[in-house]
Amino acid sequence: MTTSQTSKSQHAQHAQDGLGLCDIAIRLGGRVLVDLDLVIAPGEIVTLMGPSGSGKSSLLGHICGTLPAAFDVQGAVRLNGRVLDGLAPQDRHVGILFQDDLLFPHLSVGGNLAFALPASIKGRAERKARIDNALESAGLAGFSDRDPATLSGGQRARVALMRVLLSQPGALLLDEPFSKLDSDLRDQIRSFVFDLARQNHLPTLMVTHDPEDAQAAHGRVIALD
Repeated sequence: MTTSQTSKSQHAQHAQDGLGLCDIAIRLGGRVLVDLDLVIAPGEIVTLMGPSGSGKSSLLGHICGTLPAAFDVQGAVRLNGRVLDGLAPQDRHVGILFQDDLLFPHLSVGGNLAFALPASIKGRAERKARIDNALESAGLAGFSDRDPATLSGGQRARVALMRVLLSQPGALLLDEPFSKLDSDLRDQIRSFVFDLARQNHLPTLMVTHDPEDAQAAHGRVIALD
């Protein structure tokens, strides 16, 4: 086997475990926005940086299955060996955190978390136990009946992350989720998110404009032009 063949074989093997962006090219109106070949291992956090319009959010949209049809995409997205291309967003098992926490205002904190629980988790007692355990691990024990409007920014951010994790994703995408937090809170929430991503062995892709986010992730940084 040649060196080139060995490299391809290793790439294929690694793509079976983690999030594989296999020769992804995203174009809009003939212009190439993203040209990327990348495998993110379980528990690894990779940071994608670049100016506005460089295709960062378009790449996340493609991974999630929400990229508009106006974009032309080549390549394949694989999650633990499973091809995601063509699947509906809800069937991809990819979690994403945005700048805004997007908590449902008409639901309690517990209701927001219950919304994310897979249908396979049955029984009121079991579902309540999952929610209570998630809140306790986030330092929010007893918050299940709270109105999201009564929470601080940091508390809302933690609830949003726990909602994503309760959906049992196979990968985590971070779309500048720390950008609206003040500096002290940003450090705290950033560490909370990164620690849980690693503990849950989630391949994680973060897009950001903030070099401090990239530094705190302690992982590879990829720059888009």
